Amino acid sequence: MRQVTILGATGSIGQSTLDIIALHPDRFELYALTANTSHQEMLRLCTRFKPKLVVMRDLESSKLLKRSLKGSTIKVLSGEEGLVQVVVADEVDTVVAAIVGAVGLIPTLAAVKAGKRILLANKESLVMTGALFIDAVKQHAAELLPVDSEHNAIFQCLPKGSVGQDAAQGLNKIILTGSGGPFRDTDLAELDNVTPEQACNHPNWDMGPKISVDSATMMNKGLEMIEACWLFSVDEADVDIVLHRQSIVHSMVSYKDGSVIAQMGNPDMRTPIANALAWPERIASGVEPLNLLQVSQLDFTLADSARFPCLELARAAWHLGGTAMAVLNAANEVAVELFLKREIKFTDIALLIGKVMEKTEVVAVTDLDSVLNADAAARRILHELVRQRARSL
Repeated sequence: MRQVTILGATGSIGQSTLDIIALHPDRFELYALTANTSHQEMLRLCTRFKPKLVVMRDLESSKLLKRSLKGSTIKVLSGEEGLVQVVVADEVDTVVAAIVGAVGLIPTLAAVKAGKRILLANKESLVMTGALFIDAVKQHAAELLPVDSEHNAIFQCLPKGSVGQDAAQGLNKIILTGSGGPFRDTDLAELDNVTPEQACNHPNWDMGPKISVDSATMMNKGLEMIEACWLFSVDEADVDIVLHRQSIVHSMVSYKDGSVIAQMGNPDMRTPIANALAWPERIASGVEPLNLLQVSQLDFTLADSARFPCLELARAAWHLGGTAMAVLNAANEVAVELFLKREIKFTDIALLIGKVMEKTEVVAVTDLDSVLNADAAARRILHELVRQRARSL
């Protein structure tokens, strides 16, 4: 019986994880659930799943949840301290890191240092800290299993034990696939005027707003390229990114002997989550097996950097090294947030990220503070760029 903490339980990854846990009460028991401000949704989860502890990162939301759970045996914690407490607890052996964005870094790294099995859906943690994260996994004998559908696919296509190790012998290329999002066929001249609602209307996947916008810009593929480099010890040149409209092939690995191994399945995050939860076993996920007779065709095309400039920004950040990747991620998070608030245009996202990268000093990642300082600086610079532009209008 594995004791599980889910960081980000009210998001799409958290909900899919809970679906799988509900299918296997003999295998998994919930120790803790966490969320930011969704206290009403957390109350519903508490009623259904009855975890031992819950954490609301937002203090006011924590107070509201405590009031609603008065008389319950469920303990309510708050803030970053609470997040850390429920991942390092001795009872916990599995942590699902599904908090979106940089705020997931501290608790995810705490889980690594506590030697837990980490199911990594929070790609930003690894993008920001890179070697610091991977070295901590090795030093503390943590078990790192990727949950992103692309990285889990690569994990399944590589030899056992490839995460955090040297590239697999005979490896030629890692091939990351992406649907291209809702604007893959949109006239480039029209991208200035697309709305947040259009950007969040993903053709294949049901995701939260931030991840949906990242898919529309394909920054998600840029971040996934960086994550793949750290996870599988390869260089940026070893990772190709291709558009695959159907989201059936979740990624591939090409070998020097001419073999290409692909992982295929219906576009449902429960498949990679179940794979990581039960690894090295395989369990039911609730997802119907792929029916190849119903798959009429599989299309693959190269991702166009003119349409998706965020891909080149991510590759540039990898080559700059050091804190450049933390800067890239921070600038993207702020730009996406401003776009969702309708304060900037869709096409401004990549433009602003590029300007922030030009204006931010890149230093070596020596410790966590160097990462957090770069993150904070990038956010300040992007906000100032937007303020300057507003004043000039």
